[in-house]
Amino acid sequence: MPDWRQLVGLINFCTVYYTIQLVRCAAFSFALIGIVMLLRKMLFSKRVFFRGMLWALFLIIPFLGRLKLFYENEAVLRVTWRIMAVTVSWLWADRIYMAGILVAAICIFGKRLRLQRTVDGMEKVMFENVCIYVTDMNITPFTVGLLKPKIVLPKVMADSYSKSELKIIIQHEQTHIRLGHLWFGLAWDILRCLLWINPFLTIFQRHFRADMEDICDRVCIQNSEKTAHEYGSVLLKSLKLFRSGQEDVSPAATYVGEKGFADMKRRLVEIAGFRPYRKWLCRSMAAGGFLVIVVALLAVHTHSYARCNESSDILIGNYDGEPGIVSNDTRELSRMISYDDKYVYVEREAFENFLEENNADGEIWIVFGGFYKLPGCGGAAEACIYESNSTDGIVQIPYESTMDNWYFELLKML
Repeated sequence: MPDWRQLVGLINFCTVYYTIQLVRCAAFSFALIGIVMLLRKMLFSKRVFFRGMLWALFLIIPFLGRLKLFYENEAVLRVTWRIMAVTVSWLWADRIYMAGILVAAICIFGKRLRLQRTVDGMEKVMFENVCIYVTDMNITPFTVGLLKPKIVLPKVMADSYSKSELKIIIQHEQTHIRLGHLWFGLAWDILRCLLWINPFLTIFQRHFRADMEDICDRVCIQNSEKTAHEYGSVLLKSLKLFRSGQEDVSPAATYVGEKGFADMKRRLVEIAGFRPYRKWLCRSMAAGGFLVIVVALLAVHTHSYARCNESSDILIGNYDGEPGIVSNDTRELSRMISYDDKYVYVEREAFENFLEENNADGEIWIVFGGFYKLPGCGGAAEACIYESNSTDGIVQIPYESTMDNWYFELLKML
């Protein structure tokens, strides 16, 4: 039979452990989204590809929760110590945070699933060897699905557009697929769930999608045989087909398109200002951006605590009616105590003088080694009872390791 108390304890630990990290990540996300929006507006307002690359910085955010600077930098420690105190002391706050993640995931990914089912039931037609899903709803074209993307067109567009115009629309959706924008959208939605306490990730989502649309427009114009004017005319035609103020499609539809006049106007202005770009230069920029993200992730990994960290701490406790801590000064205790995989070695005379100086009575426990997840949060240690009746200069105390327990093995992997 499983020990339910251990399972409950493990769940409670996971709640605290991950809340600590995610709240720290959310704090970074507030700063980063401010920086990204500022750079978009000031430095890269005319640089479409640079604007799109800025959003890739958010890929680093979920990995910042175990940074050592939260414990080793005094300035950061003074600012963030309350996060640790609240999350460790108030389990109800951690449970609220985890519940928020669950609710956000149900709302966001529930809409994705409903949309996927709706698209599956739509009429399928073939257009130049491309399977297209046609709907009677007045929506702009969009693509849904990750492993098997499905392009959706409204029936009014399929009936009204010429073959060459439809080819442009389908090419636009295929470009989203080829550039990986559907996966970027998924990553953004995951980030919104994990860091739900940052509302700006949802508020500024439209800017993220707008930058992906602008990149897609430029790539489509560059790769097509059409001019920017011809490409823009196809988009402008959609304004005549769809009523203003129409009901939006589910937000789960990835790259549904721009429905508002202001957004369409922005896209048309971007298209009107199109200038051919050097493909090799864009590929180099993308490779450079990818390299920057990889280097940043490696730097974060290097300066973060591992999932499981070996502990060299030593603690002396006693039990004389009530448990108590005699000392946790590892530096002083390590002069008298050492250990290996089977035995603890204690310099008897020095240690007993130490106990006498600290008025330590009753049963003496030596706690040592083991591991920890984060300093002051989660872990386990070995322990043995000091044998005070020995006359040897070095007291050799055998112990059996508890680290092979399934609970601790699972704790190490979390």
